[in-house]
Amino acid sequence: MLSENIDAVQKRISEAADRAGRDPSTVKLLAATKAVPVARIREAISYGLKVFGENYVQEARAKIEEVGPGVSWHFIGRLQTNKAKYAVRLFDLIHSLDNEDLAIELNRRAAAVPRIMPVLIEVNLSGEENKGGLAPDALLPFLEKVAVLPNLSVRGLMTMPPFFADPEKARPYFRRLEELEEETQSRKIPNIRLEELSMGMTGDFEVAIEEGATIVRIGTALFGPRR
Repeated sequence: MLSENIDAVQKRISEAADRAGRDPSTVKLLAATKAVPVARIREAISYGLKVFGENYVQEARAKIEEVGPGVSWHFIGRLQTNKAKYAVRLFDLIHSLDNEDLAIELNRRAAAVPRIMPVLIEVNLSGEENKGGLAPDALLPFLEKVAVLPNLSVRGLMTMPPFFADPEKARPYFRRLEELEEETQSRKIPNIRLEELSMGMTGDFEVAIEEGATIVRIGTALFGPRR
């Protein structure tokens, strides 16, 4: 069942990329593994998945230790400042940087490892209060502050649009993030390299790919509904 789900998702990714005139290899499939047991993660690895995303540091620590090396782990939830010291050791990419206090703490903790911590900036395009992320007009000033932190490397942007039964309704949000990336790139802020757009989940990832997503975060379509 899992192998069939993986094949189906990869086929949909490839077809969406083709529709957009893109090379399917430019889209990374991130398996979102919140509440997914290690046995299922190992099964997914055996079928070729290599990138996994976790929402909670404590849950991730146990899984990463048990699974062992050979795969890439991304943090895709809301990161508390007091978990930064763990995050910089556990993850290859943090998707949800959205405030200056967290940026400063991640930079400090990364320097202590030492490492350069790759991060994405989360942008809240819907204005929903229950979601993290910067307001769009706060993005450039924030990037200028983060650019001077030597142990952070900004690699791109992330967003989560509102949930819609019709994925087409999410398209304007994905399009706006891609436009923000282009606008930001044109400013040529030193030390800011925007290469990734993390957007799209099970219900809308094909639309996200058509609008430029380079990372899609897929849980339910791979592992089924979770509690």
